[in-house]
Amino acid sequence: MDALITAAALALAAGDVLGALNRVALRNDAPALALRGIAMARLGDLERAKALLRSAARAFGTKEAVARARCAVAEAEIALVSRDLGWPVAALDAARLTLESHGDQANAAHAGLLQARRLLLIGRLDQAEQTLAGLDPAPLPPASKAAHAMVVAGLAVRRLHTQAARTAFAEAGRAAAQARIPALVAEVNSALLALNAPAARVVSQGEERALLLDEVEALLASNTLVIDACRYAVCQAGTSVPLAGRPVLFALARALGEAWPADVPREVLVAKAFRGKEADESYRARLRVEVGRLRTLLRPLAGVVATKDGFVLQPHRVAPGAAGLVVLARPMEGAHGEVLALLSDGESWASSDLALALGASQRTVQRSLESLLQAGKVQRLGQGRSRRWMAMPLVPGFTTTLLLPASLPGE
Repeated sequence: MDALITAAALALAAGDVLGALNRVALRNDAPALALRGIAMARLGDLERAKALLRSAARAFGTKEAVARARCAVAEAEIALVSRDLGWPVAALDAARLTLESHGDQANAAHAGLLQARRLLLIGRLDQAEQTLAGLDPAPLPPASKAAHAMVVAGLAVRRLHTQAARTAFAEAGRAAAQARIPALVAEVNSALLALNAPAARVVSQGEERALLLDEVEALLASNTLVIDACRYAVCQAGTSVPLAGRPVLFALARALGEAWPADVPREVLVAKAFRGKEADESYRARLRVEVGRLRTLLRPLAGVVATKDGFVLQPHRVAPGAAGLVVLARPMEGAHGEVLALLSDGESWASSDLALALGASQRTVQRSLESLLQAGKVQRLGQGRSRRWMAMPLVPGFTTTLLLPASLPGE
């Protein structure tokens, strides 16, 4: 490798993008194309960056397996940043194996970090954790150590381990400062804001207030009975009754929780659970069946008692001086809350990638995007297959995606 390529690579590693470009801007050999592609990605021209990296991979040829693998890893990182979640994951797996077999452990670990970040983004936490467990951050350079700590922090946030998240963010900040890359320092600081932004709302006896992430963690660990509309479950002191696959039962539980300690008339429950306009005999019979199912599931935590007009939820344990029952709700709710939550990360998304992250059909996501566009909450960029979507700058950056799975079945 000649001196100019070496100098450009060192400049990129130090965050000096323009200095790197000055050294290779007029060259079209394979190493120069690869470095220019990485530099253009740092400057935000992702389409040009992808084209340069593909040209570099072709120019390296089949004999330069390690160089081609590094180009594939760089292209995968661009895909992740641009939220192209449909990028062929098999190519990244193959590149990682090639790098490991040739002793390039640093870039192989970086490929593993990209895999973990993608899995974290689409909500596959267990798989992300398994991928991360196979990576040792000790021999990595400071920039990669910061990326590793960011993934650890992201997992801790999604699992509501707030103190572990703070520790990981602090480690990421130290590594980013050691790397002396301003963009990386800014990314860590931006991610840290999630711990100080509203993560949910608590609704209790007709009143509501915003909660930070550590407050959500404390609430779920307390003796308060929580109707968790973030994860579709009923929880108390570490015991959880999942209702994610039972949308009617969860709708009943939430309606009862929001009215507690008062009862809820049967007509209201019919409207909430079945979207029925009138509580006729068929709806009343169905309501009795569903309430019976809910009563059976919640028996360890609470009772569902019939009253003259409807039903009331009665927690078995109510701590003196504490709220006996609350509803934990999302900061942003409505028919399109999950889509808006993902868009609030400030990146541009394709509708197909939003559908993949939410576990929904692309047509459903497209209808949500059109509704949000008419409401002035999102903007669209480009046409046809290249169309991307972004949240409007005034939409608050709630940490909704840190807590929420996809919609309930049937929503």
